Amino acid sequence: QVQLVESGGGLVQAGGSLTLRCAASGSVLSINHMGWYRQALGKERELVAIANTGGRTTYADSVKGRFTISRDNAKNTVSLQMNSLKPEDTAVYYCNTNFVDYRGRINAGWGQGTQVTVSS
Repeated sequence: QVQLVESGGGLVQAGGSLTLRCAASGSVLSINHMGWYRQALGKERELVAIANTGGRTTYADSVKGRFTISRDNAKNTVSLQMNSLKPEDTAVYYCNTNFVDYRGRINAGWGQGTQVTVSS
């Protein structure tokens, strides 16, 4: 299994910046994509940004141009640089990965979540 440890959440004023970080560890055959989802109060969890092993990235339309995802394949870490934050970005942010275990099965891993609060 894989363990995901997140850091970097907090409280920031609108227009400010935060950087989220996630480190994956564990005994797995390979780690495929790594990325971030978020869940605001009373809403469903949604994709924020994701990066595959080849460096290809995908962003939610709502964060394009403001958020940047970066990944270090050698260290199995992923970061999310969030700029020009808006109150609507307030949510619990979850690190996510897709990995292959030693039985060849594809699994999803989730971090515990880190709160991001943007005040107006």
